[in-house]
Parts: sequence; C-alpha cells; structure tokens
Amino acid sequence: MVAKGADHLAEKIREIARAYGVPIVRRPELARTIYSTVKLGNPIPEALYVAVAEVLAMIYRLHHRKANSQV
Repeated sequence: MVAKGADHLAEKIREIARAYGVPIVRRPELARTIYSTVKLGNPIPEALYVAVAEVLAMIYRLHHRKANSQV
C-alpha cells in the first residue's frame, strides 16, 4: 500500500488520483478492510488477494476497452 487516509485525507488522495488519471473503483468494504489491516509500505495480505485481483481485473478491462475505442 502506498497511501491511505480517512475523511478529508481520503478525499485528497482521490483528487490526486484523478489528476493523474488513476482509476478509482468504489469497494467500501474492501477499502475499510485494507485501511484497518494494512500498514503503509506493506503488501496486501494473502487473504485479500482474490478481492484485490477482482478490482485489478476490472481496471484492466476498462483500460483495454478504452484503448480499443481510441483505435
């Protein structure tokens, strides 16, 4: 994990992500679990691999569709 925050800090992180074109996927339960269990600089725990992989797969699909629509 490279950044985490709650409330105002979380909104600031989202603003920066948007400014850099980083996709934002809303998964509140997963976000809360990661926030409460993972320290900055640490990897995602193995128990969360499937949930995180699902989010990454969604982002890759969206990126692929966007790239194909621009051809």
